[in-house]
Amino acid sequence: MSTRELVVLGTASQAPTRQRNHNGYVLRWDDEVILFDPGEGSQRQLLHSTVTATDLTRICVTHFHGDHCLGLPGTIQRLSLDRVPHPVAVHFPAGGAEYFARLRHASSFHETAELRVEPIEADGQRVELGCGTLEARRLRHPIETYGYRLVEPDGCRMLPDRLAAYGVAGPAVGELIRVGHLDVDGRRVTREEVSVPRPGQRFAFVMDTGLCDEVYALAEHADLLVIESTFLDSEAALAAEVGHLTAGQAARVAAESGVRRLVLTHFSQRYADPDRFADEARTHFDGDLVIAEDLMTVPLPPRRVASAG
Repeated sequence: MSTRELVVLGTASQAPTRQRNHNGYVLRWDDEVILFDPGEGSQRQLLHSTVTATDLTRICVTHFHGDHCLGLPGTIQRLSLDRVPHPVAVHFPAGGAEYFARLRHASSFHETAELRVEPIEADGQRVELGCGTLEARRLRHPIETYGYRLVEPDGCRMLPDRLAAYGVAGPAVGELIRVGHLDVDGRRVTREEVSVPRPGQRFAFVMDTGLCDEVYALAEHADLLVIESTFLDSEAALAAEVGHLTAGQAARVAAESGVRRLVLTHFSQRYADPDRFADEARTHFDGDLVIAEDLMTVPLPPRRVASAG
């Protein structure tokens, strides 16, 4: 059975604390295992998690501030040390190519892993994966920054009772799914007659940014939204000045975008009590709320169930 879940490696912004490592997030999505924003210490955090470097298939960097990328050297070298047998794609803002090159070769090592360097060069750029489409959107931050979302295509769920009623069984079910119709005993049976729509799942990852249209575009109908909430609303002016969100803003985005499960993270070290973020978010968002902690695992919500009509 496929696994779709978020593994949190770190949740601190700018500087780690005694309780929080620098950023780092791993998305397990079927055969894809994507590492987002590996901050300093991410390689060690992997050792405490259920994910290994060998599992990784892809790395996505939102921007080249240190708390989002200083874990790249160790992670990349670990891929070679462990002789990862498959290619690992790496996405990052194209304007930061020089930073990536420096981080990739920050020290001497024997490079054996195959990295496929695929920078993001434009807002809305898409990468087709076997499990869906990975899309990048330009965010509002002092340096070039992109958020990411992974969208699974819509499909359908076959209804056994209706299949039986129309006499469709065995390999014929697969043919009906592929072709869209099937002739059975002189009658054409369509896929729509024996199925209900199955909405594709959506994951969104939004890090350092001020509030902008692209934040909403990424969050739209996300089953799981991971979003920065660096500040509380009392520091809203500071958040706007430095290109960040408050917990209240992030929660309003989730509420207005139809998000099912909201994960707040990237907390400023000035706040010792994470419950303050939850309290502030709850004034705007009444859905499933998670205040991220290091090394927690957050599953995607179960699929939406469509009515058989």
